[in-house]
Amino acid sequence: MDLRNIAIIAHVDHGKTTLVDRLLQQSGVYRENERQVERAMDSNDLERERGITILAKAASVEWKGTRINIVDTPGHADFGGEVERILNMVDGALVLVDAAEGPLPQTKFVVSKALKMGLKPIVVINKVDRPDARANEVLNEVFDLFAALDATDEQLDFPILFGSAKQGWMATSLEGPQDQGMTPLFDLVLKHVRPPVVEDGPFRLLGTIIESNPYLGRIVTGRIFSGGLKPNQAVKVLDRDGKLIESGRVTKVLAFRGLERVPIDDAEAGDIVAIAGLPNATVAMTICDPAVETALPAQPIDPPTLAMTFRVNDSPLAGTEGSKVTSRMIRDRLMAEAEGNVALRVRESDEKDAMEVAGRGELQLGILIETMRREGFELSVSRPKVLLRKNDDGQVEEPIEEVVIDVDEEHSGVVVQKMSERKADLIEMRPSGGGRTRVVFHAPTRGLIGYQGELLTDTRGTAIMNRLFHGHAPYKGAIQGRRNGVLISNDKGEAVAYALWNLEDRGPMMIEPGWKVYTGMIVGEHTRDNDLVVNVLKGKQLTNIRTTSKDEAVRLTPPIRMTLEKALAYIQDDELVEVTPSSIRLRKKMLDENDRKREERKKEAEVA
Repeated sequence: MDLRNIAIIAHVDHGKTTLVDRLLQQSGVYRENERQVERAMDSNDLERERGITILAKAASVEWKGTRINIVDTPGHADFGGEVERILNMVDGALVLVDAAEGPLPQTKFVVSKALKMGLKPIVVINKVDRPDARANEVLNEVFDLFAALDATDEQLDFPILFGSAKQGWMATSLEGPQDQGMTPLFDLVLKHVRPPVVEDGPFRLLGTIIESNPYLGRIVTGRIFSGGLKPNQAVKVLDRDGKLIESGRVTKVLAFRGLERVPIDDAEAGDIVAIAGLPNATVAMTICDPAVETALPAQPIDPPTLAMTFRVNDSPLAGTEGSKVTSRMIRDRLMAEAEGNVALRVRESDEKDAMEVAGRGELQLGILIETMRREGFELSVSRPKVLLRKNDDGQVEEPIEEVVIDVDEEHSGVVVQKMSERKADLIEMRPSGGGRTRVVFHAPTRGLIGYQGELLTDTRGTAIMNRLFHGHAPYKGAIQGRRNGVLISNDKGEAVAYALWNLEDRGPMMIEPGWKVYTGMIVGEHTRDNDLVVNVLKGKQLTNIRTTSKDEAVRLTPPIRMTLEKALAYIQDDELVEVTPSSIRLRKKMLDENDRKREERKKEAEVA
């Protein structure tokens, strides 16, 4: 059977997963009476809740006697490590662009990788049904982007489709017709994407996606470059440098048929398959015939930019809510994650019972913590810190990100002011239609930690921020962090409404009456810049004297709700976030007040 392998690449929220839904529906993957799930490719709970794709996944459809393998990729920059590798196993790419927003940083990042690899993309202008759509302007922006990324003449002559994945139609012009469904897209893929190039020689496959299965063990998905593969065939695994990692036999060969993975008896060169039975094979490794000596060239992975320390939860409430609390369990879980997620780097920390986890951004690390707490883990996490490096001249460099903010014109001034306080350089400012302004900055990664919430507050929730790793630049000096101190509990027990009511003039609270607190736990934000130790357990003194006046009902201001991302962005270097399956608490690293004072004096002495 004829084969085509394509990846769908786009910025987050431009409609990739919805487009795959329509392709699956119109190619007859579902039976007529079968219940169809929205965003079928987003299979795990977190992807469904947040409406984003986190892991790349493959599916396949048949159209006019040709099998098309489709890979849906994440659009968020933090999961860019997935996308770079996917491009190794496809021969074409659908570049999806929102008809209102135009090409955004992640589009630019992935398209540059695709063009370097010689892929000839198909451009799809999606969401033309939006009231603020500006399809023709966006098309010009896409052409300018391709030209700026040094596309060849052949790549610049890209085919274009307009349409709406949500409404289920694509057409070669803006006017339609809209009654042909996805047929124009399928036909264009068959015509424009070349069949897989098959090399001569014995079996070779490059690992691209990895996952673990409770029944089959580790499953590696990749494309077969040459030769064929059958179950029980002897193979060996080579790393990028050609060093032997292991030899073994393939227990199962699975091919994609619709959304399902089906065991097959014979896999041919050019096809994308998943294989089981090799416990040490991972991404960017070559799985090949025992006669092969050289590894296939694999894409190097961009380095991590942020690191966090994951440590054992040692608070007085440790072990009361989670089932997995020991340092060995946390270590094993992080090591297993690092095996499957090549954009993460895990190493033993210098501190006792702690691991340092480095990744691409706050969202990626936040997703990992959220996944672990759902599995029953209890842990405490430090503030994200930026990974600095030294250049050849011995100068310290820090990661810089390209930040694109779309904001209403009336709020653009406050955005520019706040970003300049965070040591960002303004690169471009231009109207983007509909009374909105697009502002582009180059900002240090450490200045962006925790800025998302502040941006939404400053712009009344109307701004959209997109960011992408740009490169390294000389260290830009100190950036002012949180301006307020915190309120810290001085005892262990359950918070009392009367005490919280009395403390309201000290600052907003983060806890509610009846919540368990302990010494050193952060219970609120101080209105001033210093930390204050308070008593949230003190009840009202009751007497046995009757009075005619009734007791006032205690009316409390609603507390600040701390989500995981908000908490990680809020804490300072001497604080931790305690994460359990049912709670997120903030605390001081040193719970005892005297220890904190001693540490402070020591620091002052060092500075002096």
